[in-house]
Amino acid sequence: MISNTYVFCFLVFTLAGMAGCSSEPAAKASKQVTPPDKIQGKALILDESTASDAAMNAGGPSVYLVNGLNRYRLFFNKAFQVEAGKEYMAEGVYAQKAIDAIGDPDNGKNGYPLQSSCDRVVRMAWPGLAFDMTDSHVTTLRAKVKRYPARAVFLVTRIEPVTSAADSAKQKKDSGAGEKEAPEVSVPADKQRALLTEGPTALPAPLWEPAGGKARCKVIIDEEGKIAELNSGAQLCETVPWSQFRYKPTVKGGHPVRVNTEVEIRFDPRK
Repeated sequence: MISNTYVFCFLVFTLAGMAGCSSEPAAKASKQVTPPDKIQGKALILDESTASDAAMNAGGPSVYLVNGLNRYRLFFNKAFQVEAGKEYMAEGVYAQKAIDAIGDPDNGKNGYPLQSSCDRVVRMAWPGLAFDMTDSHVTTLRAKVKRYPARAVFLVTRIEPVTSAADSAKQKKDSGAGEKEAPEVSVPADKQRALLTEGPTALPAPLWEPAGGKARCKVIIDEEGKIAELNSGAQLCETVPWSQFRYKPTVKGGHPVRVNTEVEIRFDPRK
């Protein structure tokens, strides 16, 4: 009798241990789920009629979210009703960020982005699509990123308007509504460089431009010494983290002014 009880207890504990072991990978797998990227900004709607743009619109117009120096091209899997000028919060996958996180064993030497990277990004955003639909989205994404590698593409899984009072106040503040804009002066690049207090003037070359090089970027610096506008169409200029830059404010007649200038950034070659 004692022997049977011992065997029974042994089996119970063994099965409990197996259950515990089998649940551990599931718990780890749940922790590995990547949370969606989130962006917020004012909706900008443009009339773009290329085949690539039409494929990204899900039957609607081309939509961007603009937040300061950041401008995100939205890629819709299904149509959403978006009003121009209204503030929105979107969730999904920031394509270039995900592609760069996946990595490239050739460091961009065989073209950027890789077809396989785009495939993974599309499946990450919209799992369970039919094969032909997935292939179509992959082709569209790769064509857009290949042509404009520095211009953010955001695959939308969810989007909604920002409606809270606090967010509305933030929107008004960010837009500068009711504020008088300071006068603007032009300052040579070398003179303005002496006023730089923070900001990387040398960066690693991106995957899509592995050789690196120098870029002269036209910018507007506001009264507080922050980069307020980027007035350059150069792709390398669009990759610079301008929010990290700070300058000593420029003063004219005893008052801070905005500065129109150029900033030179060096991109070191990828090894």
